[in-house]
Amino acid sequence: MQIFGNGDFRYRVDPTWPSFPAGDGEAVAVACDSADRVYVFVRGDPPVRIFDASGTPLGNWGAERFARPHGIFIDAKDQVYCTDDFDHTVRVFSTTGEERLTLGTSGRPSDTGATSIDYRTIARGAGPFHFPTNAALGPAGDIYVADGYGNARVHRFSADGRLLHSWGEPGSGAGQFHVPHGIAVDAAGKVFVADRENSRIQIFDATGEYQTEWTDVARPCQVFMDRTGVVYVAELGHRAGRWPGTGEAAPGETGGRVSIFSGSGELLARWGGGENPCAPGDFYAPHGIWVDSRGDIYVAEVAWSAGGRMGRVTTGCHTLQKFVRT
Repeated sequence: MQIFGNGDFRYRVDPTWPSFPAGDGEAVAVACDSADRVYVFVRGDPPVRIFDASGTPLGNWGAERFARPHGIFIDAKDQVYCTDDFDHTVRVFSTTGEERLTLGTSGRPSDTGATSIDYRTIARGAGPFHFPTNAALGPAGDIYVADGYGNARVHRFSADGRLLHSWGEPGSGAGQFHVPHGIAVDAAGKVFVADRENSRIQIFDATGEYQTEWTDVARPCQVFMDRTGVVYVAELGHRAGRWPGTGEAAPGETGGRVSIFSGSGELLARWGGGENPCAPGDFYAPHGIWVDSRGDIYVAEVAWSAGGRMGRVTTGCHTLQKFVRT
């Protein structure tokens, strides 16, 4: 049995979990509710698929409700936040699919000057939303949304959906973003933003004031914070999902991987790298990550979107893996 990670963070792959190969959709994001039921956001029909911890299907919902699934988050009250980048909205549902709140205006992007999901076409930061990517909840109930592909901002909403404020502009300086893709908020209200194309995690206070950044990451897509303050990062790496005109990765650059950090940024464990991206335990394009109450990790990958159509991975390559903590 192969073990991944090191120290206190050691895992084995659970081979019984569904992998969602091309033709059955693509698992782009994953989250667990308070009962450790697993909600997989799939670019396929149906888009929200629910499993128990062993991988047994429990149900599904959301058919014909999303333009393109992108991110999913579940809060302590078991409200499900689904980010739909092509619809420019974040919608909040019950665990059975009843819609409770919509942030943004369906089908109407904000005026950032962007002409596509290529962040290099963004001319300026603007209001919510232009291809948003992920949402998270702060300890006071505020909703934070990373507005990534067509904007360069983070938006903070009240629990009832009122926009409180936004921050960020295109760029690579402190408080600027090139694809704010993932987001998490710790118990103290610090906001961790996966600034993907700047290959860093920027950390802000609850009001958006820049605090610091971590740079020992390779194009991070999503950040998860557990109850103890440990930070789990899904990193796309430099081999997958490259933008047109950027060429191939340089020799020796890492592929997709998972990294685990302490709350102060100390690297605790890391594995992957994409040398054999379709093998159990390795990755091609990590995109979403969640940790259940047992400490088991779920990683969703956009292997088909980021490489399958270009022949870089096989159609049977996994887009979802479960790592059981040993």
